[in-house]
Amino acid sequence: MKISTRGRYGTRLLVDLAEHMDEDHVSLASVAARQNISIRYLEQVAVILRRSGFIRSVKGASGGYALARKPEDINIGEALRILEGDMLVVDPPLPGAKETKIERCVRLTVFNRLNDRIAAVIDKRTLASLTGTVDPDESYMYFI
Repeated sequence: MKISTRGRYGTRLLVDLAEHMDEDHVSLASVAARQNISIRYLEQVAVILRRSGFIRSVKGASGGYALARKPEDINIGEALRILEGDMLVVDPPLPGAKETKIERCVRLTVFNRLNDRIAAVIDKRTLASLTGTVDPDESYMYFI
């Protein structure tokens, strides 16, 4: 499994907006400049996040975007699933599909465990935990 640029840029957009919560709204041009991301690509990602209720847009000449929810209410796993689809290493078998003993063994002992571990990491993290606005022991320091 590899997270695409859509998932990575969308997460960076959300983190940037969380870091600038003190402003009413932030232009995508300023986010693109800070994050070194193409503004055209960022616009496409912003549409997905807006339609999904993660961010809201502010219309007008000096418009922009802001988080639609508090950073502690935005789960990274939820956002990644909106941007990427499921976050599974391997899809589960289709109903009624026949599995060999080896396929079942590998799925249960490797792939399902990887899926569980990925979910445990991304579902535990919120925007607040990434920006340091909550428990400092659980927050990561990052530099732009």
